[in-house]
Amino acid sequence: MPDLFDKVLLLKKSDIFNEINTEDLRFVADALEEEQYFSGDRIFEKNDRGEYMYLIIEGQVGIALEKNLDEFVATLSSGECFGEMNLLDDLPRSASAVVMKDVRLLKLSRARLRGLIMSYPELGMGMLKSLSLRLRETTRLVSKK
Repeated sequence: MPDLFDKVLLLKKSDIFNEINTEDLRFVADALEEEQYFSGDRIFEKNDRGEYMYLIIEGQVGIALEKNLDEFVATLSSGECFGEMNLLDDLPRSASAVVMKDVRLLKLSRARLRGLIMSYPELGMGMLKSLSLRLRETTRLVSKK
């Protein structure tokens, strides 16, 4: 299991937490739990109700939008997050997550995330900024096509 310092560094690398100051990330790091999955495992399915978001320690996860789980729209690895949208909007999962290479993950529950945001509003503001920057980048990429 990574120590607190390693968890904070991993969070800082992620898209969703990179705009939050390092001092505040220690609260998030304390709330993370480790899990392991093996190649071929499905972490979650499209349309599932989810309770967790995930941060990859090591390994690789494919994100699939269709029922064919061999066609991935994204391949994620160390330092990347997935499953966060469901925790923020309470809608079913928009994609499936499949383990491509054995993976160690840190997970954060909806209840813990919401509690942290209520206790430390700066976390929510940092996450909103990160999500806004991701949306701007997506808009920029789509407008180039």
